[in-house]
Amino acid sequence: MPIRPYIRPAAFLLMLFGITAAFFGMIRPFLMAIFWAALLALVFQRPYRLLRLRLRGRSNLAASLSTLLIVLIVVLPVSLIVLALVNQSVEVYQKIQSGEWDLAKVVDFIQRELPHLEELLEDAGFPPERLRESLSSFAVTATGAIADRLLLYTQNAIAFTAQFFLMLYVLFFFLRDGRKMMRDIINVLPFGNAWERMLINRFSSVARATLKGTLIVAVVQGTIGGLMFALLGIDGALFWGVVMTLLSLLPVGGSGLVWAPTAVILAVQGLWGKAVALLIVGALGIGLIDNLLRPILVGRDTKMPDYLVLLATLGGLGWFGLSGFVLGPVIAALFLTFWQTAGKEYGGAEE
Repeated sequence: MPIRPYIRPAAFLLMLFGITAAFFGMIRPFLMAIFWAALLALVFQRPYRLLRLRLRGRSNLAASLSTLLIVLIVVLPVSLIVLALVNQSVEVYQKIQSGEWDLAKVVDFIQRELPHLEELLEDAGFPPERLRESLSSFAVTATGAIADRLLLYTQNAIAFTAQFFLMLYVLFFFLRDGRKMMRDIINVLPFGNAWERMLINRFSSVARATLKGTLIVAVVQGTIGGLMFALLGIDGALFWGVVMTLLSLLPVGGSGLVWAPTAVILAVQGLWGKAVALLIVGALGIGLIDNLLRPILVGRDTKMPDYLVLLATLGGLGWFGLSGFVLGPVIAALFLTFWQTAGKEYGGAEE
């Protein structure tokens, strides 16, 4: 069997994969900026088209105005919140380091006022000494993490600014030329145009649903939680509100990991009115929003079971950082799509 006819295609494919790998290795530091530009272009594609229609086909002006719109309604508010969060994070860090916030006082209160609860904790394997040590260790670890993160953000401020402006620059072209880029990608890939369109539509729907749905749910929950903390006079309300927003990105647990322990601490301190109010708002307000909005905004378009969304979100956050709350579900959806297609094309049919 002659092998000469296969040498040229094999050499071409080898060079193709090698050059592609070299190209992606070269732009790897900017991949997250490109990803967020593509994601924002997907979400704001409809406003861009409406603007272009109103401007009688002037694509450059429509893309510029759309980019400015994204900066005003997305980037600017987030930047202001981050600045306020940094200030409150420093305050929280200082209060824990100075001992003004001493979590171990909860154990002292239990020993002094709730001896029966102390006995139950000892029977469960959590004696007061061990609980006090665990809480103190958690406080030290938490404050160290806050300090390290703030230092990291300070050190990376220049790099982050460069990535931000690169994202805006690429976003302009994705808005203006996005549809042409998709057509070019579909024509280049060798899998068949119909299947490629289905794959791209799957990516778009999951990314859009995860970004819009998850962020809306998280922001609403964090806002309600932060406002409730402020009304109850809890220090660092903005800080805890942002923490609840970030935790709300998780499909399970979410903001309850903050407000539920806080309600317990308020009850332990004898502030039963505040504790009950926080429990009611948390269970009926924040919890109800999660149960109603998340399935409507996220579940329908992702078309994935809840356990897979949870695993994908946790894995994405661990692998890609904050961007993983979108990338994780997208990769999981593409994984399901590829295997479903493989089953249809190559799987055995039941007789």
